[in-house]
Amino acid sequence: MLQILGYFVTLIVGVTLGMIGSGGSILTVPNLVYLFGIDAVHATSYSLFIIGITSLIGSVSKIKEGFVNFKLVILFGVPSVISMVLTRQFLMPQIPTEISLSFGVFHKDFMLMMVFAIIMILAAFSMITNKQQDCIDCGKKMEKNILLLVFQGLIIGFVSGILGAGGGFLIIPGLVIFAKVPMKNAVATSLFIVAINSIMGFGSDYEQFYQLNWSLLIGMTILSVIGIIIGNKLVKRIDAKRLKPIFGYFILVVAGFILIKEML
Repeated sequence: MLQILGYFVTLIVGVTLGMIGSGGSILTVPNLVYLFGIDAVHATSYSLFIIGITSLIGSVSKIKEGFVNFKLVILFGVPSVISMVLTRQFLMPQIPTEISLSFGVFHKDFMLMMVFAIIMILAAFSMITNKQQDCIDCGKKMEKNILLLVFQGLIIGFVSGILGAGGGFLIIPGLVIFAKVPMKNAVATSLFIVAINSIMGFGSDYEQFYQLNWSLLIGMTILSVIGIIIGNKLVKRIDAKRLKPIFGYFILVVAGFILIKEML
């Protein structure tokens, strides 16, 4: 029964990616951990593959429509990819299975999920409370602020590498709030960056390939791809201004679920 629900959530993952260019990993990691019983560390690898392939296929139509800003992909996305791969390859293996703090000993899986939830809450509030109007000229001006975009990319790549997420739930607030990019352009650009981030991040986990359940992985990916095709069609009927708060409340609800689940 739990796995049937898990497959349904996987379909919703694709729809979410198609509509808001993010949220896939936010659902996928908890889905794998709580409904399929996969430990949090391996769930991050599964998530990177599913989100990477789904986002890559879903971004094709957005590229054709001209929504992807390739200057931002280079300035923002490339540093993010480099940071993610280095984090997955060199930092993640160094994190101990159990982490001892002054007030107790915590398992690595628990710490990953708690950090995941806290960052989700911060990203959610930034989207819900931000009232900025879309401004295409503002986005073009911010393309010139190379150092800021590169720095944001490095930070997001680091966080994405730790959490096994494509980073869309951080990329979109970064593009909308700091780079002043219109929401629909941010969604499309985020989706393409998420695809690159996730595929490269998964590739850096090559040593774990033999431990993965490939039949489950391929099945979930196919469902997610079907979902993103549906999401791409639905997003054309929704006003871009409504996507920001919807996105924010969505990830806030999921973050609350993770916190409650882990604390109990």
